[in-house]
Amino acid sequence: MTRWTRICALTDIPSLGSRVVESTGEGRIAVFRSSADQVFALHDRCPHKAGPLSQGIVHGTTVTCPLHGWKIRFEDGQVVAPDVGCAKPYPVKVEGGDVFLQI
Repeated sequence: MTRWTRICALTDIPSLGSRVVESTGEGRIAVFRSSADQVFALHDRCPHKAGPLSQGIVHGTTVTCPLHGWKIRFEDGQVVAPDVGCAKPYPVKVEGGDVFLQI
């Protein structure tokens, strides 16, 4: 059964930054905030060499892995071509200024 869990206030995540959530069953999840205040969540592990995506550079609706520069799309976790792979995405929403993650 999935449930929505409050993670933090939207303002606790820096614009173009991230916050890491430790999930008992899922491991580390990175929650990102775009410059347009959209939020996205991905497994905090690049599919290439397991780099911490939470430490990557956020631009638009993608994050660039800090290790080797792979770009991962927030909406589906897919790596941007020509590279191939996927980081697991998680449903996330903002309500009343609070960020909720579905695990």
